[in-house]
Amino acid sequence: MNTSLADSVGTYEIAGKKIARLGFGTMRLTGLGIWGEPEDRAECVRVVRRAVELGVQLFDTANSYGPYISEEILREAIHPYPEDVLIATKAGLTRNGPDVIKQGDELVRLGPKAWPPVGRPEYLRQEALMSLRRLGLDQIDLFQLHRVDPKVPLEEQVGELKNLQDEGKIVAIGLSQVTVEQIEQARRIADIATVQNRYNVADRSSTDVLDHCTRHGIGFIPWAPVAAGRLARPGGPLDHIAAAHHSTSSNVALSWLLQRSDVVLPIPGTSKVAHLEENLAASRLRLSEAELAELDAAA
Repeated sequence: MNTSLADSVGTYEIAGKKIARLGFGTMRLTGLGIWGEPEDRAECVRVVRRAVELGVQLFDTANSYGPYISEEILREAIHPYPEDVLIATKAGLTRNGPDVIKQGDELVRLGPKAWPPVGRPEYLRQEALMSLRRLGLDQIDLFQLHRVDPKVPLEEQVGELKNLQDEGKIVAIGLSQVTVEQIEQARRIADIATVQNRYNVADRSSTDVLDHCTRHGIGFIPWAPVAAGRLARPGGPLDHIAAAHHSTSSNVALSWLLQRSDVVLPIPGTSKVAHLEENLAASRLRLSEAELAELDAAA
């Protein structure tokens, strides 16, 4: 294994594996609107293989990415998986089409309408079994409830994941886009290894969840980790800190996350090798206390 990434960003243990805290999200290994085949599948395969070469150990995917496409690309790229690689997948969101469509020359985002939640226990079980098949695994390291289905009691959704865990089909259980109350409700049923909520330097709506995870030693996987909005504008805080380090705004945003808490596990994603290498350069960037304070105050 290339240990330089783990040495730079530190490690976190999930499912008995110590992994580098900077991972890779596979959502972009798909077509427009996270739907269908990517424009260049061979490049996507190269991205995953290059990530392993550079020391990435956490690969986060989901049945709904494509759907199924990103799981299939992971298997094509690196199966049989290196022993120190952790595969995390999810179920609980279904798809009824792309979440971005073209209307003339413009792209229109459909948002949550394209991702209906389904948390019925029989569905979650079915999708876990199908993910095992697509990924070529006997056991999933980390299986996450992609969304809480408001039509199904949370106890039933987490309870089915606990059943799968007891049967040896999954090792660790995670949640996604949840509240502190839901985390504690779930923890009464099963050990919760990770929580995956939207969180970045510009969107800190899940600060209470991150703080809760930090206190209780639960891994926190921020999705959309490099979204920066107005903070990345020319002359803005991310821009001038990046310039001082001869870096990029995206890498400053990732470094801020890594320094925010030892339980944070960012998973920036891309479909291009060059962009992957650029993102992983964040591991070598260390922000000063003054820079961290400036970004903390900028939200």
